[in-house]
Amino acid sequence: MRKLALTAALALGASPALAQDCGEVSITEMNWASSAVVTAVADFLMTQGYGCEVTKIPSSTNPAITSVAETGEPDILTELWVNAAPVYDRLAAEGKVKPLTDVLSDGGVEGWWIPNYLLEEHPELATIEGVLANPELVGGRFHQCPDGWACKTVNANNLRAAGVEEAGIEIFQHGSGETMATSIAAAYQDREPWFGYYWAPTSVLGQFPMTRVDVGEFDAEAHACNALEECPDPKLSPFPEAKVLTVVTDSFAEENPEVTDMLRNMQFTNDQMNGVLAWQEENNASPDEAAVYFLTTYKDVWGDWLNEAASENLASILQ
Repeated sequence: MRKLALTAALALGASPALAQDCGEVSITEMNWASSAVVTAVADFLMTQGYGCEVTKIPSSTNPAITSVAETGEPDILTELWVNAAPVYDRLAAEGKVKPLTDVLSDGGVEGWWIPNYLLEEHPELATIEGVLANPELVGGRFHQCPDGWACKTVNANNLRAAGVEEAGIEIFQHGSGETMATSIAAAYQDREPWFGYYWAPTSVLGQFPMTRVDVGEFDAEAHACNALEECPDPKLSPFPEAKVLTVVTDSFAEENPEVTDMLRNMQFTNDQMNGVLAWQEENNASPDEAAVYFLTTYKDVWGDWLNEAASENLASILQ
C-alpha cells in the first residue's frame, strides 16, 4: 500500500513537458466512487502519457451536462449515466457533446441479487419463480431501497407484479445505502440468506460476489410504468442495463485527436471496476491510488488504449 501511495503521489503530482503536449484539459470528477476512479485513470494517462495539464471539476450528472450546454466546459464528462441526464440526447443532437465510448462496457447494472454461496447451495434460486417457491431459502425478506431513490418505486411495482409478499417474503426498506451494504457484509460473514436490490459497479459486489436473479425478459413499456409512483398495472420486468458514456465537447475532440482516441478506447468491465473499488475500500485508498492499482494490475487491459508515444512515456513509470 505504501509503495502504491508513493507511486500515485509522484506520478499524479508530476506534469512533464512531453513532445505531444496537449495543453489544458478539464474533466469531471463525479460524486460517486467508480466515476472518481475513471477520472483518476484518465487524468494519469493524459498527464503522464500525453502531457496534458488536467483540472478535475467536482460535479454530478445534471450540473456537469448543464455546464457543458451553457459554457462549453468541462471538456470531458466521465461516466455519464445517460438515463440520469434527460438533456443529453438534445445536446448530442445539437452537436454540443460527442459520445466516445461505453466507458462501462457492459453497462450499469441494477437488479435483484442473492449471494453466490446461496446459489451454489440452492440452484433453484436462480430464477424469481424459484425464489417465490422457496421464500424460507432467502430468509423470507427482500431488501428494498431507501426513500428518495428511484429504484424504490421500480422495485415496489415489480414486487407487486411478482406477488412477493403473497409468497411470504417481507419487504424490508433500508434507511440508507450504508445499511444495505452492511446487511450484505453481515450475511456473508455468517453465510446467511440475503435477497434484494443492488447495483454495479460497486465495491460491495467486488468484496461479496452476488448473482442477479433472473426475473424474465426486459419489457420497456412495463419498466416505464413501473418507474411511476402510480403505475396502474405493474408488470414484472428487469431493470435495463444503463448506458454509461465518456463524452467530450466537439471542440475538444477537434483540437485533441490523440487524447480523444485514447478516451474512446478507455473501457472498464463491471467485474474489473468492482475489483478495483473493493481494493480501494479494503485499503482505505484514494481514487488516485485506486487508479494506480488498476494501472499496475491490468496492464494487459489499458496498454492498447494508448498510441506509441504515450506508451513510451508511461513505460518508465509503470513497470
